[in-house]
Amino acid sequence: MTLFRRLIREAVKWGDFVKISHTVFALPFALASMVVAARDQRGWPGWRIFLLVLAAMISARTCAMTFNRIVDRSFDRLNPRTANRHLATGAISLWSARLLLLLSGASFILWAYLINPICFMLSPVALFVICFYSLTKRFTDYTHVFLGIALGLAPLGAWLAVRGSLSLAPCLLSLVVVFWLIGFDIIYALQDEAFDRQHGLRSLVVAWGTRNALQGAFLSHMIMWGLLALFGFLQGFKLAYIVGLSLILVALLLEHWLARRRSLNWIQFAFFRLNALIGLIFLVVTTVEVVFPWWRTRG
Repeated sequence: MTLFRRLIREAVKWGDFVKISHTVFALPFALASMVVAARDQRGWPGWRIFLLVLAAMISARTCAMTFNRIVDRSFDRLNPRTANRHLATGAISLWSARLLLLLSGASFILWAYLINPICFMLSPVALFVICFYSLTKRFTDYTHVFLGIALGLAPLGAWLAVRGSLSLAPCLLSLVVVFWLIGFDIIYALQDEAFDRQHGLRSLVVAWGTRNALQGAFLSHMIMWGLLALFGFLQGFKLAYIVGLSLILVALLLEHWLARRRSLNWIQFAFFRLNALIGLIFLVVTTVEVVFPWWRTRG
C-alpha cells in the first residue's frame, strides 16, 4: 500500500508539473475537429484513430510544457507567483525534466507515425512550433499570438489524422483557437505585468498597458466568437449549436467582466474554469449536431 501511495504521489506531482489539467483547452477543439472530419462515419473515426489522437495530444502538450518549465526556470525562481514550481524548488530535477522532454517528444513522433504519413512528416514541425512559443516573451510583445498558433495546430492535426488532407473547416477551427488563446493569454499575463517589466520580459500587457491590452483581448474573443458562428453556419449546424454559441458568448463576457472588475485572484477562475467550460460546450454541441442529425431537422 505504501508503494502504491508513493506511485500515486509521483503521478500527481508529474501531472502538476506539466499542468495536465490544462489539456482541456486545446483537446476539445481537436476532438471536435476529429468528429466533424469523421462526419461520414457519424463522428466516430474508430478507436485506433481516437486513441492515437489522444496520445499525440497529451505527448505534444507534455513536451511543450516541459520545455517551458526548463527554459523559464530562472525566471520562475524569481517570480513570487511561480517560485513554488517544481524545478524552482528542486522537487523535480533538471535531468529528469530533460528526460521527460525527450521521451514525450519522441512518443509524439511515434504516435504521428502510427496515424499516417502526413502526420509523421509534419510532427517535427509541430514540435518546433509548440516549443518555440516559450522563447518568444524574450523578443516580441506578441508572444500570445505564438501561443495561439501553437495550440491552433491541434484541430489541424486531428483533422489530418482522420482525412489525411486539410479543408476550410479545420482551418477555421484553428483560427478560432488562435484568437481564443490570444484573448485569454493576455488576461493571464495581467498577473505578471510588474514582474515582466522589471525583468525585461515582453507581452502586450507590458507594451500596451492593462486597459488597452484588455480591449485587445476582448476584440480577439469577439473575432473568435464570430469565427465559431461562421464555422457552424458552413457546417449547417442549427439548434444545439446556437444554444452552445449563446453559452460561449456568456462565458466570454463573464471572463472579461471578471478581468476588469475583480482582483487578480479571480484571473485563475476566469482563465481555467471558464475557458475549460467554453471548450467543453463547443465539443458537446458539435458532437450533438454531427452524431444526431435528426436534431438539426427539428431545429
